[in-house]
Amino acid sequence: MPPAEPRILYADDTLLVVDKPAGLLAVPGRGPDKQDCLSARVQQLHPDALVVHRLDMATSGLMLMARGKPSQQALSRSFADRAVHKTYQAVVRGNPAPGGHGTIDLPILLDWAQRPRRVISADGGKPSTTHWRVLGEFGNAHTRVELVPVTGRSHQLRVHMLAIGHPILGDPLYFLGDSADLADRLMLHASRIAFPHPLTGHAQQFDCPPDF
Repeated sequence: MPPAEPRILYADDTLLVVDKPAGLLAVPGRGPDKQDCLSARVQQLHPDALVVHRLDMATSGLMLMARGKPSQQALSRSFADRAVHKTYQAVVRGNPAPGGHGTIDLPILLDWAQRPRRVISADGGKPSTTHWRVLGEFGNAHTRVELVPVTGRSHQLRVHMLAIGHPILGDPLYFLGDSADLADRLMLHASRIAFPHPLTGHAQQFDCPPDF
């Protein structure tokens, strides 16, 4: 079954805010079977839409797209300057700490032998920081958490939660257990994005709760 259609939550002359469904690539991959993606679908409606950042195929939630090169450059600068703030929700195995919160500060390195997997490594790993906060119980043995990445490494949230012993449910790469019995998708969703508008500089914030 093909992934659901992305939802355009906001549009103006300079940007789009899109809710990407789980299972849809953000950009085209290699090969003819990987051309269906968020950018291609959105460009059917808005031919000037350009990619600024990505979400993993298995992750759902909010993505920004620029309309035209000047907006793409401005939004890219905001990402580079860490002026864009993203918040995620996830469901993880176990309970990190009832009502608790914390920070994970562990370097991440591509595992070349098992790519695209990443690993925690002090030898060559890139500095990576994630803040987490418990939101509540999810069933009897799992927890809903809020995750805020300070850095933006590939698979950062997935690797960091595994590193503290609480992998995200439904993760085919990092869940060490019977994830197929627990979730039929990666339980990770980009639920909030805040950024300065590329034209006016005014603060923008968009929220999109997960469907899990």
